[in-house]
Amino acid sequence: MLRYLIRRLLIAVPTVIVISIIVFGLLELAPGDPTSQVPLTVPAEVREAIRESLGVNDPFLQKWANWAQLMMVNEPIHAVEHVTGICLPGADEAAAELLGSGGGECPGRERIVSWSSRSDAMDTVYQRLPQTVWVLGLGLLFGFLLAVPVGTLQAYKQYSLFDNIGTIFTLLGYSVPVFVIGPLFIWLFSVKLGWLPTFYDTTLDVTWTSLSSIWSQIRQLLMPVTVLTLFNAASFGRFTRGSVLENLNQSYVRTARSKGLGEFPIVSKHVLRNSMIPVITLLALQIPGIFAGAIITENVFRINGLGQLLLISIRQSDIPMVQSLVFIFAVLVVVFNILADVLYGILDPRIRYD
Repeated sequence: MLRYLIRRLLIAVPTVIVISIIVFGLLELAPGDPTSQVPLTVPAEVREAIRESLGVNDPFLQKWANWAQLMMVNEPIHAVEHVTGICLPGADEAAAELLGSGGGECPGRERIVSWSSRSDAMDTVYQRLPQTVWVLGLGLLFGFLLAVPVGTLQAYKQYSLFDNIGTIFTLLGYSVPVFVIGPLFIWLFSVKLGWLPTFYDTTLDVTWTSLSSIWSQIRQLLMPVTVLTLFNAASFGRFTRGSVLENLNQSYVRTARSKGLGEFPIVSKHVLRNSMIPVITLLALQIPGIFAGAIITENVFRINGLGQLLLISIRQSDIPMVQSLVFIFAVLVVVFNILADVLYGILDPRIRYD
């Protein structure tokens, strides 16, 4: 397993490099100018100086190499420095002493700069990440926890009333998009009934020692999390039902029953464990997908997260911000695919990578 993991990580490095070239190249072809937000009164020579300072007129390979160094080297180093409070090699020694006393940032390390805000792009990503994780992460978690037992019970009671009702709800939840069911929830629970806030308040400062503050956070989370839970539960439920049905007809199940083993141990310890392999695959692909899918959900409920940031950056032609976000989403797909392969060996001892 360890050798396989090392081999996959080594393969992932050139994969990420190729992805970075594709992402950078496609967005280089997109229209956009770092001076588009600059007032029209600014002279043309000043605009051209801004373009030169940002490297807009450099050759493609040079621009990609500069961006790749910032994205794959400088930004991870800065994140480690920010978390640990220790300046890594290459930073100013005086800054290291300053950080050692508990303050300051390591200067002298160039970072990706947003064209629209003129600030460090990844700092904005870090600020908005908690909102996305809160809403979309909970929706994915609750959807998975709901789908596995319901899908398993549907398969065990195939063609029963419970299975038919579950199939109807699964088809509805999977086919009705978030941008349809989201406004319906807002109209019903906010406009008509007045039970929940209309939009997500990202400025709410949650104090975990205050019950009223916690309740306010729960109320504004209920609608977006419920919508995403229904969608994810429908997706995971279909796969769980189909996988459990396939395993229920396997010979090892008949053997276990002939030996007098009870139905609950058969389903929970044997069938469910083997059935989780395709579901884990879907889960591994869905986790990075929740960040990309946040574009719709966050704009429906006005959540100030990564999805909304990506859409705003596209509207403003903020190419560095869009490149950073798309690259992060792509890297997450690679990472969670490797994680899914590792989980296969844990769920099914028959799978060996040696």
